[in-house]
Formats: sequence, structure tokens, C-alpha cells
Amino acid sequence: MSDLGQMYQQVILDHAKQRHGHGLQPEADGESFQVNPTCGDEVRLQVHLDTAGTAPRITHVSWEGVGCSISQASTSVLSDLITEVDVARADEITETFRALMSGRGKPLPPEQEELLGDGAAFIGVARYPARIKCALLGWMALRDAVAQAVVALPETGTDTRSTP
Repeated sequence: MSDLGQMYQQVILDHAKQRHGHGLQPEADGESFQVNPTCGDEVRLQVHLDTAGTAPRITHVSWEGVGCSISQASTSVLSDLITEVDVARADEITETFRALMSGRGKPLPPEQEELLGDGAAFIGVARYPARIKCALLGWMALRDAVAQAVVALPETGTDTRSTP
């Protein structure tokens, strides 16, 4: 294994042991429970928003889960990456992580790798299709929890969403 591969493996192990954002908190704005039926990994993720500004901002996520070190570490990294960012930026980060996972181990452009921070360590995981779902589990919970939170926001005069 290369030095870079060992460093990436260590990042994943560190996040699996010291899980950032772990522990559910009261009064979440959105919540999602996701299960990877292939291996049984589970995550319940809550998103906490600040809606005082012009765009909703994720103040933090809280989560609990059981499963492999990849799913636990990925959700921990997610917690670091999307804390204190607006919902649009969180979506951009999520899509970049999904691109990393669909790249089957090919590097992303440097600006995208920089956007992912410790998330770039999962590049090796992307070479193993059975493990990709593990890495994406928390990210799918985030997308669902944010969607629930945003739908629940009170309507404002500046809302540009179409109504049926």
C-alpha cells in the first residue's frame, strides 16, 4: 500500500473511532433513517438549520448508527464538511462525494478533492462496489433529512418553488 493509501486508511479509522457529530440531539429540523440492506448498516441522521439568513444554513448534524467503519467514518466526515454551510453548498458537497464514489477510484479534479477535505480519503473505497453503499449511507440520510427540513420551512414572499 502506498503512503497516501495508508494515510487515507488512517483517516477512515480515526473517524470511525472518534465519530464527529455522533449522538442525537433534540429539536432537529429534519431526520432520516437509512439502512443498507446489503450489509445491515444503519444510520439515523438529524439536520439542524438556521433559517434567519437569506438561505437556510445547516448549523450541524447529529447522528447515531451501527455498521462498518466505512459507514461510520463517512458519516463522521460528512458532519465536519456540512457544518455551518448553506443548504446549496451542502448539496454541492454531497454531489462531489457521490462523484468520488462513482469514479471507481479515479481522482477528482483538485478543486473537488479540496472541497471534500477528509472525504477524499474514501477514494479507495470507490474501487469496491459492495462498499460504496456503506460510504454513501450517511450522505443519503443527509439528503433526505435536508429535504424534509426545507419542505417544513414556512413560506416566504421570496420562495421561488412552484406550487401545484
